Amino acid sequence: MGIPVITISREYGSGGRAIGERLAKELGIPFFNKELILMAAKESGLSEEYIKKTEQIKATSFLYGLYMGAQQLPMNDQIFLVQSKIIRKVAEAGPCVIVGRCADYVLRERSDLLNVFIHAPLEFRAQRAKEKYEKDANNMQDFVKKKDKQRASFYNYFSQNKWGDARNYHLSISSTYGVDYAVAVIKGAAEAFDLAQTTAEEEQGD
Repeated sequence: MGIPVITISREYGSGGRAIGERLAKELGIPFFNKELILMAAKESGLSEEYIKKTEQIKATSFLYGLYMGAQQLPMNDQIFLVQSKIIRKVAEAGPCVIVGRCADYVLRERSDLLNVFIHAPLEFRAQRAKEKYEKDANNMQDFVKKKDKQRASFYNYFSQNKWGDARNYHLSISSTYGVDYAVAVIKGAAEAFDLAQTTAEEEQGD
């Protein structure tokens, strides 16, 4: 089976994007993050900026009712469906690293899937966000918690799982030891994936 499709979910400021990008480079496989927005824009005919603003806004029950009354899904639901189609398409093309956008849930039926969650203490992430993203929010910790809440809301709305619950991932890694450490751990798991799958199948057959 070889290297699996790798999905990375992450807390804001934990470095999940940087880890995923480095991992993809070291494994020699495609990396998808913001690229999915561009691909969704081409697929849907919507602008990249519109998709970026809309994709993580959960529809309220009231608005959902209005849309359903008009027999049309809310726009964020439509965008999610477009991105899900693209995620399945790139996964079918071969091993790759996909960051965010419920990719772990969208691809849940695949056997060649390694789901990873990157986390870190709030203080660490707030400091990193301030340094790496040049954020100047008055209270960085509150800003980071707000971004986490948005990600959790998006994930919990579109999936049947709970964002950040370690039981929904194959690996849950703290990024406090740095990008190199996280990449080494995930890379090791990816390279051992074929052996792990073979062992699991043998045990099921006993």
